[in-house]
Amino acid sequence: MKAESVAFAVAGMCFGVILGWVLATQEANRPSQAAPAQAPAAAPAATNQRQPPPLDETRVKTLQAAIQKDPGNAGNYAQLGNVYFDAEQWPNAIDAYEHSLKLNPNDPDVSTDLGVSYYYTNRTDEALARFERSLKISPNHTKTLLNKGIVLAFGKENLQAAAEEWKRVVELSPDSAEGQAARRALEGVAAAHAAQGATNQ
Repeated sequence: MKAESVAFAVAGMCFGVILGWVLATQEANRPSQAAPAQAPAAAPAATNQRQPPPLDETRVKTLQAAIQKDPGNAGNYAQLGNVYFDAEQWPNAIDAYEHSLKLNPNDPDVSTDLGVSYYYTNRTDEALARFERSLKISPNHTKTLLNKGIVLAFGKENLQAAAEEWKRVVELSPDSAEGQAARRALEGVAAAHAAQGATNQ
């Protein structure tokens, strides 16, 4: 096993807590919903190891009816995307978020949730490109920076680049949920470097 692989594996153990938090918190940070903070919760493969949450079909039907009555309402599409997101139905979430952004392209939360959904469908490059769009809208959007770091770590296995994003989150909002998660991620990177150093000795 290469040293880089060892470092990534060790960091992954520390990231497990963060990644679980990410999926659980994304909805909490959405202004229109009650609750993920989301950053991609874990590597996409990890989602295949458990059953996804059930889809709130009543909520889906309500939102679909609202969309039929008012097809120009970006918020209804965003909320529909959130319902699918929470049920981990990524293709449906992507479709809803893309519709929302066609109507309102300057919503960094929806843009970032779309990026996370891309990541979970193994579209890592598109996820990162979407995060860059989010950051053009809101350069200090900590949710985007946290997610970008996780995708860089797990999608690209680039811990150095990921750490730079997490440092920005800590600098911008050290006491927020994102800031705390970023700090734990950085601790994981430090542990990975320490383990790598021990392996190389």
